[in-house]
Amino acid sequence: MEILQYTEEHRMFRDALRRFLAKEITPHVEEWEEAGIVPREAWKKMGEQGFLAMGVPEEYGGLGADFLYSVIVTEELIRTNHSGLAASLHTDIVVPYIISFATEEQKHKYLPGCISGDIITAIAMTEPNAGSDLAAIRTTAVESGDELIINGQKTFISNGINCDLLVLAARDPSTENPHAAVDLFLVEAATPGFEKGKRIKKVGWHSQDTAELYFTDCRIPKANRLGDKGTGFLKLMQKLQQERLVCAIGAVAAAEYMLEITIQYCKERTAFGRPLSKFQNTQFEIVEMSTEARLGRTFVDKLIADHMEGKDIVVDVSMAKYWTTEMASRVADRCVQLFGGYGYCEEYPIARAWRDIRVTRIFAGTNEIMKTIAARFMGL
Repeated sequence: MEILQYTEEHRMFRDALRRFLAKEITPHVEEWEEAGIVPREAWKKMGEQGFLAMGVPEEYGGLGADFLYSVIVTEELIRTNHSGLAASLHTDIVVPYIISFATEEQKHKYLPGCISGDIITAIAMTEPNAGSDLAAIRTTAVESGDELIINGQKTFISNGINCDLLVLAARDPSTENPHAAVDLFLVEAATPGFEKGKRIKKVGWHSQDTAELYFTDCRIPKANRLGDKGTGFLKLMQKLQQERLVCAIGAVAAAEYMLEITIQYCKERTAFGRPLSKFQNTQFEIVEMSTEARLGRTFVDKLIADHMEGKDIVVDVSMAKYWTTEMASRVADRCVQLFGGYGYCEEYPIARAWRDIRVTRIFAGTNEIMKTIAARFMGL
């Protein structure tokens, strides 16, 4: 029996999404990779077709869909072999903070735009001197009457150029406890004192508009704090379970995609008068990689089911995030080897897939941090 029980509605949604991506997204990927950003029109089209923020409750204009719809979007976007349209970041990582912690007024104000694609979101945690160690952030939020004054800098922010609304992590400098000092805030892109820096040029993820963000006496209402004061770190810890699960889902889907295009290539490419797929070394390589991908799929599907049941799977997700991204990186490297010299050429999709998978071992908490988290919960 399959671990995940997809309904006919899920299958129809996947088919519709796959057709949409083939028509509206994939034909433009090369152009977006060159430009270093996905145009806002693509986000709008995603929203118009109901492919953004599917889990938003109906009272705010959403579908109230289950998490399997998010799984489908993550998997199908991976098959477009580009990272610029970071819908999973928007839908499954940022928007849930608004659903869970914003006021009713804020939910009605922002969530409809998140669904339609009129509002693109980002989350700003990482700083030049604080990555996985969130308690070490230096960006400050100082109370001043009914306002908060924000000063600081964020870096490696995905959707940093396109974002209209930011979930920002900042600290109260008057609070000594580094964990209790952290809070989360909603910051609109048009707020005076909030400046977007230039797009960061990266080894991979070329179409993803990753940027530095600057805050200079940026004033926001106190009401823009998400939840009670001093609870930001706990909120981050609560939501990181889903963020890391999404990373693992993407890693397994990437491994499956890379195997698919590599198997096809090996069946078509000949050497010494026969297809590469007929050589024992090729067969062994593909079987070994396929085994790892299936192990990853089984592990991740079980975690998806547990997550949908509301279980605390922090340790398991930490393990999954590190293992699946390491596995996908191994698959990428071995697939490039099977492509030979062509695997190192931009015209072949495996080249982009290979360079894009590397960062997954770093973001959402480095894999070393994932192991540290698991070790701590194991009492080591």
